[in-house]
Amino acid sequence: MQMKRQDGGSLPRESALAQGVRLALGALSVSAALGMLAGGAQAQEQKQEPVRDEEPAPKKMQRVEITGSAIKRLESETALPVQVITRAEIEKAGVTTAAELMARVSANVGGLTDGASINIGGDQRGFNSANLRGVGTSSTLVLLNGRRMANFASPGDDAGVDLNNIPAAALQRVEVLLDGASALYGTDAIGGVINFITRKDYQGVELNVYGSRTDEGGAGKRTASITAGTGDLATDGYNIFAVVDLQKTDRLSSSQRKFIPNLQVPQRLGHLLSSFTSPANIRLSGEQRDYLQENGFLLNGQPITNRQINPSIPNCSPPANLYLPAGTGGVDACTYDYMGDTELYPKTDKQNLLTRGVLKLSNDHQLYAEVALSRSRSYYVGSSARVIGYLDYSKVPQLANTGLDSIVDEDGNPTARELELRMRLNEAGMRTSQLTSESQRFVVGASGTLGGWDYDVGFNHSVNVVKDRDTHGYVLYDKLLEGIASGDINPFGPSGAKGKALLDSIQVNDEVRHARGTMDALDFKASRALMALEGGDMALAVGGEVRRERTEFRPSALLMSDNINNDAAPEGGVATSDSRKVQAIYSELLLPFTKQWQAQLSGRYDHYQQVGGALSPKIGLTYMPSKQVLLRASAGKGFRAPSMSDLHRPTAYSSTATLPDPVYCASENNDYSVCADNWDTRRYSNDKLKPERSRQFTAGLVLEPSQHWTFSADYWNIKRTDLISEIGDDIILGNLAKYGDLVHRDEDGLIDYIELRKENRGAQKAAGIDITADLHGVKTAWGRFGAHLSGTYVLDSTIQTSPGEVFISNLNKFVTEGVVQRWRHTITLDWDNGPYSASLSNTYSSGYDDQNSAINTDDGSVVKPNRVKAYTLWDMSGAYAVSKQFKLRAGIQNLFNTSPPYSNQAYYFLSGYDPTYSDPRGRRFYASANYSFK
Repeated sequence: MQMKRQDGGSLPRESALAQGVRLALGALSVSAALGMLAGGAQAQEQKQEPVRDEEPAPKKMQRVEITGSAIKRLESETALPVQVITRAEIEKAGVTTAAELMARVSANVGGLTDGASINIGGDQRGFNSANLRGVGTSSTLVLLNGRRMANFASPGDDAGVDLNNIPAAALQRVEVLLDGASALYGTDAIGGVINFITRKDYQGVELNVYGSRTDEGGAGKRTASITAGTGDLATDGYNIFAVVDLQKTDRLSSSQRKFIPNLQVPQRLGHLLSSFTSPANIRLSGEQRDYLQENGFLLNGQPITNRQINPSIPNCSPPANLYLPAGTGGVDACTYDYMGDTELYPKTDKQNLLTRGVLKLSNDHQLYAEVALSRSRSYYVGSSARVIGYLDYSKVPQLANTGLDSIVDEDGNPTARELELRMRLNEAGMRTSQLTSESQRFVVGASGTLGGWDYDVGFNHSVNVVKDRDTHGYVLYDKLLEGIASGDINPFGPSGAKGKALLDSIQVNDEVRHARGTMDALDFKASRALMALEGGDMALAVGGEVRRERTEFRPSALLMSDNINNDAAPEGGVATSDSRKVQAIYSELLLPFTKQWQAQLSGRYDHYQQVGGALSPKIGLTYMPSKQVLLRASAGKGFRAPSMSDLHRPTAYSSTATLPDPVYCASENNDYSVCADNWDTRRYSNDKLKPERSRQFTAGLVLEPSQHWTFSADYWNIKRTDLISEIGDDIILGNLAKYGDLVHRDEDGLIDYIELRKENRGAQKAAGIDITADLHGVKTAWGRFGAHLSGTYVLDSTIQTSPGEVFISNLNKFVTEGVVQRWRHTITLDWDNGPYSASLSNTYSSGYDDQNSAINTDDGSVVKPNRVKAYTLWDMSGAYAVSKQFKLRAGIQNLFNTSPPYSNQAYYFLSGYDPTYSDPRGRRFYASANYSFK
């Protein structure tokens, strides 16, 4: 059996998924027919370059190390399901980054993306991550050439490698281990392992250029890379090569996409929009409102009913500032539609360098060194700043003669002269931030064979630095308030020259946050055959690692002064520096009892300073009753140590989506223009956290009914306990009887902030079936055909907020921060004939029940319940090999210009759709050229 790709999911049976199933089966049936036509053809190698003039001579089978095992063996089926994505497949897909590639993996659910990173004042912007099985970015281990990289340094809820730091142009293949692997790799590997494997040696020079543009404009991309190497390890005794990759992507604004107005966000999701407008809304006190009502004050010819008013209604100032009686501004004020005035995709500049050298000391020993440098710079542009300002009522013409100053306290002092304003600071410009993620990784080591042992020992120094700079649209708060109070800055229209000059003079351009994460690791592993068994050699592997992790966070003095409008200082914020030491030892035993039966036993013990130790055992079994059938199963335990951010990060200030406070709403007759708001939150770390524990098992089979067809199906099941998590703010406000102590209120009973604290809470369960179907090496009179289906059908995805509580399911339902779709797949159909080749692919995510967040405390709903439609994209590419050295490729991504489906989710800054898995760029055309000198 010679398959390499072994992931997938089982065909769904529910009628709601019928479209996806028909799509998968229909596409494969075309290739099946071709396979039958080619019944007499000879089997070809499964993995091939799409165009070749001649078939290569058979190669001697080499022992190689496979992700999930430390023992070198023939590359065949193991007890663990591993999906392999080759360089040729990456080229066919037209993707140029690791994040784009991971979006095509059906088991990757809810990873962080550029779209999901777009927010105002949120942490971890610019972080692109993977999330296998939907169990969390922090539970997916990302490796580069089998070794760890430093995690994204900016403190936040997720810990993991920034995929922007992966040198995509240097990749030879990607191995995705779809099983927990703590027994070999330690913490972070509960959901699985993604091993990005680069070229190990190269001779010659290779040039690549790539360009793309979108059908409607914006989000264009240009890339260029060069690979150069010299030296043949076998004959010259050395090889050294380097890859440089440069990429630029243009920003995409909401005004550039037709689907944004078609989502009808103001009409459908007015409650998610903002009450900070230009011209400014006026937030009256209760006694101010009562006084104006009693004295017959009219707006738009009608008596006012709410505490929030705007003299400009019903005109407001479209298109961004709208009169939406059902919006957050209410019937007496305006509502700001930020979805008409923001960006959907950031401008980015990315540079990567990978260089590797190998020196052959003898036939059995070699030295190697590897340097990987990267920098990713993202420019985030949000809506203009919002501000709560204050102004004497006499400076508002419509209120100047109302006599509000006649409201006095017991001593006769006026109490209602000052008005609270909720204003949008358009004249200061859009809020713009520059986020830079830089990575350096240096590895030196030796490998070879000594005394019958295959060994590898190396030192790994890895650094990630994140710099967050406010560049425009953020202003000094004290000077801003003075300018509003004096009347120099006009909340209701254009300011005069003096006000505009003031805004220009108080603009902030400051690196407000600087984070640095460092990892130094010394590791070794060795393996050898011990004795011959009936099925082959019994083999043993042992290994160990000592690691030091260090994180530093340095807020700027200006940030800590708490004087930047819309960028609050962290509570008690000071520069922090924390470190810990980690030691680990592991072993693995391969037992091929017979030609049919094989066992893999492994275990690892890790000890984390401050956290403690954990033992992670695992057993895997394979049974091959015939050459066409393989049965496999594995079971093990794992753990995830709390990240440095979980333990020590500074308190982070943020805010909720627009949510109601049931207590406040009860006193305001459920007037959502008053009692629904973006409530402040404070996210706390916890240095008393314990490790999460997990147990997982898999069971599956692999079938190869003919030389052209292979199938696999694997059931997987994961349970995590002592889950490190926060309770969602929507769950807290929806159950104040249980979680009311996490809602902190001021002396008036209004929400001051909601406490979100990391705790070991409850448990998480996930289960599903992966399925693959692979057709390869089909020769016909019309050329050579192939096809591949990789899908995941999820059976269970639930979280328990605390021990003893019921499990809450996010399977096919958006809960708090995301959804796990029941069925996802990727299908690829390939063809080549001489110098020509073509590829057609489809990615599919099933529909699901929307978030449908409660804001109406009477009936429990805010919006009309919605079911998000299935999302399916088709891509197509073709290539022509002009010569052995020169290859051209062109393609179309999102062939049918499919827009993201409508969603009423209220978690992400972008509203109207879910930015975690859908793509707002629309149809894209690309072309690339590759030239090699050898």
